[in-house]
Amino acid sequence: MKPTANAFWLRSPGQGEIREESLAAPAADEVLVRALYSGVSRGTETLVFRGGVPENQHATMRAPFQEGDFPAPVKYGYLSVGRVEEGPDALVGRTVFCLYPHQSRYVVPVSAVTLVPESVPAARAVLAGTVETAVNALWDAAPLIGDRIAVVGGGMVGCSVAAILARYPGVRVQLVDADPARADIARALGVDFALPGDALGECDLVVHASASEQGLVRSLELLASEGTVIELSWYGDRRIALPLGEAFHSRRLTVRSSQVGTVSPAGRVGRTYADRLALALELLADARFDALVTGECAFEELPEVMPKLASGELPGMCHRVRYDAE
Repeated sequence: MKPTANAFWLRSPGQGEIREESLAAPAADEVLVRALYSGVSRGTETLVFRGGVPENQHATMRAPFQEGDFPAPVKYGYLSVGRVEEGPDALVGRTVFCLYPHQSRYVVPVSAVTLVPESVPAARAVLAGTVETAVNALWDAAPLIGDRIAVVGGGMVGCSVAAILARYPGVRVQLVDADPARADIARALGVDFALPGDALGECDLVVHASASEQGLVRSLELLASEGTVIELSWYGDRRIALPLGEAFHSRRLTVRSSQVGTVSPAGRVGRTYADRLALALELLADARFDALVTGECAFEELPEVMPKLASGELPGMCHRVRYDAE
C-alpha cells in the first residue's frame, strides 16, 4: 500500500479543505519528509486564498511545489519544516526546511531541502522564507554604516528587515507602522518604533513593506535628497498612485523594486538560492525572531483558520501550523 499524506488545498477563492494524497516511494536522490510545522505567509498566501493573483502573474507566482492553477483549486505554500524519515543516511532524522505547501508528509529531491542548524528550533525555522526575502532586500538596498533608515510596514517581511538591520553598526533604524501594537514587536527586535506621522525623516534609505499606497507615499516623504525607497510590497491586482510631481525629480529620489524570485545582483556573484536560504536559517539562531510568530493552530484546523487570517479577523504576524506526530 502506498503511503498517504494530508494536504491543504484551496478549493475555491475563500474556501479551503484538507485532502488525502498518495505518496510515491522516494527514489535514491529524494527524501521523505514528515512535517513538523509550516507557516502562513500572510501577504502572498492570503492574497492567493482570496483569489487575488492577476491572470498575467499566474506563471510568475507559482510556488516551487504548487499543484493546480490559480485561482483554484490549488495547493499553495512555501514555509515547511520537517524531519527526514527516508533518504540518504546523512539526512535521515535531520530537521530540514523546504519550500513546500501545507502537507503532513511529502517526497522531494534532496536538493529541495536545506538543513536547519542545530542552533535554530524547528518551530522558529518556519520564518526562513521570510528572512530570506529580507536578506535579498538588504542585498538590493546595500545600507552603509551611519545610514538613517526607516522600515515602513511592520508585517513579517518588514520586521525581518528591521531585525537584521538592528545588527548593522552605526545605523539609525526605525520601524514605522500605523498599528501601535507593533511597538511591542519592535521593542522585542531591538529597534525603535514610530507611527507614520511621528517617523523620523531625512532618511538615506526607506524599505517599504506595508503593501499600501499610503505607506509608499509616506516612504517617499521620509527620504532625504537622493534617497532610495526599496519596494518590497506586492499589490496583486491593485493599482497604486504616487505623487511623482512635486519635489520627486528635484530631490532626485529613487524607487527600486526587490523581489525574492531572483537573487539580488549585489549578492549574485558566488551565491545561489541555496546559499541565500542557508544564510537566512543561520540568522534565525537569534531568539528575537520568535516575536514574529503570533499565532498557532493544528493542521486540521487550517480550513477554518485561513479565512480568518485572510479577513484580518485573526490579526498578528506569522501564523504557525503544527503537525502532530501520526
